[in-house]
Amino acid sequence: MHITFLGTGTSQGVPVITCPCPVCHSADSHDKRLRTSALVTDSGGNNILIDIGPDFRMQMLNNGVQHLDAILVTHAHRDHVGGIDDIRPFNWTQKCNMEIYGNREALSTIRHDYHYIFDYHQYPGLPEATLHDVSDCSPFRVGNVTITPVSGMHKDLPVLGYRLVDDQGQRIAYITDMNHIDDREQEKLIDVDLLVINALRKAKHFSHFCLDEALEIIGRVHPKRAFLTHMSHEMGFHAVVDKTLPDNVRLAYDNLKISI
Repeated sequence: MHITFLGTGTSQGVPVITCPCPVCHSADSHDKRLRTSALVTDSGGNNILIDIGPDFRMQMLNNGVQHLDAILVTHAHRDHVGGIDDIRPFNWTQKCNMEIYGNREALSTIRHDYHYIFDYHQYPGLPEATLHDVSDCSPFRVGNVTITPVSGMHKDLPVLGYRLVDDQGQRIAYITDMNHIDDREQEKLIDVDLLVINALRKAKHFSHFCLDEALEIIGRVHPKRAFLTHMSHEMGFHAVVDKTLPDNVRLAYDNLKISI
């Protein structure tokens, strides 16, 4: 199983439009961040997308993705679901609906914002999707992977992370846009080969984990490796911050692929 970081930035991406800061004008490709998304590929070649933001089209083209078996939605803020209309090419080539999983809050927003997909219509060429409510956090299967939702909060919005375990026992946990996760849900992050967790910036934030909070959770659940994602330009230069982290923790960057 491996994971490809399709995007590692916040809702504005990096660089931020009109921003004069040095990070936004960095020449280092590691400091160029599309909106946060990841692709997990299991041992059978099944592709599971985590979040489908407004950069989805370019992320698929940049990484040569030819098929998608499912989409896991963490929550329905625009930077995480703004690319849903672009599932159409996969509908055409795979000749089936796209399977989308999320909690009831996310699915309600998707039904509202993309009502033209789900309303009765006879217009050809619209996206086709089947929504699956996994609010109860019961495990489900996609391809060779058992997926267990992980519940947390993004300020006052319930959001989901996901623990993915393939048939070979390889374990990935992925959470983003959280600023709180209770002890029971944190137990789902224990004993994973790879933990991906959001770290918006160094300073504390009202709706996202900051760097110290993310490192505290990593220290508590002891993954073999951890990568930080959903980073703003306020985190600083990749080359500088990455050197300050514990040995098993790194900053993720766009198009990074990690094999488990």
